[in-house]
Amino acid sequence: MDLESKIEAILFWKGEPVSVNWLVNTLKVSKDEIASAIVNLTEKLSGRGIVLLAREGEITLGTNPEFSSLIESMQKEELNKDLSKSSLETLSIVLYKNGVSRAEIDYIRGVNSSFILRALSVRGLVEKTIDSKDSRRYIYKPTFELLSYMGIKSTEELPDFNEVNSSIESAAENLEEELKNEANGTAV
Repeated sequence: MDLESKIEAILFWKGEPVSVNWLVNTLKVSKDEIASAIVNLTEKLSGRGIVLLAREGEITLGTNPEFSSLIESMQKEELNKDLSKSSLETLSIVLYKNGVSRAEIDYIRGVNSSFILRALSVRGLVEKTIDSKDSRRYIYKPTFELLSYMGIKSTEELPDFNEVNSSIESAAENLEEELKNEANGTAV
């Protein structure tokens, strides 16, 4: 399988920007090979519904600007729908954790949450920022608009905040321990 296809598959699966350096390390190829593959993938996607977006050493898949009015109308329709059970579950984790990585959300839920986080972000319910502890990942937090809509000033005002937060913290600690064990080669 060619390098362009591998990069395309990774970008589709991740559902968020990835750094060129991360691709170099993951695919075990040179930076020049990645750069060449990105150029080739950009050309392959020309005239298609998706495009390759690049900024500040990161790349991601996005929709072709030619279809912005179509996507906008679908987005408006989507925003008027009720949140799914999966979306509410993810939103609850973001609210109670008030700063959580996608990996932590995935661990707690047991499934990939990329698309749900993107949908919640589009709806203006969550925002993502670069993690101050690890610039390679994002942290998801509730937006001020969401807190305002809920009629609360801070997440500590959520029902049973301490109990739920403690439970989520415990799950996050388990994830960190598993990751450390994997890194040390001592799987649990």
